[in-house]
Amino acid sequence: MGQSRLRVKFTFPPDLITEPVVWRLGREFEVVTNIRRANVEENRGWVILELDGAPSEIERALAAVQSWGVQVDPVEGDLIAG
Repeated sequence: MGQSRLRVKFTFPPDLITEPVVWRLGREFEVVTNIRRANVEENRGWVILELDGAPSEIERALAAVQSWGVQVDPVEGDLIAG
């Protein structure tokens, strides 16, 4: 199966603000992460992220991030086959 690009928004709860979630995502899964926008404050934060990789690996990565406590939302124009 080919590569895909998915654009998502991660919203972090206060207890995950200082955790290296994006680094961990790229380290534990076969996905390339590209931060497009971000806003991090003392007690909240969000990031708009592009994920490149096999569709099944992107799905596994997003399921893991949600299990860690991060809210994941699609961003308009989210899936681009490559």
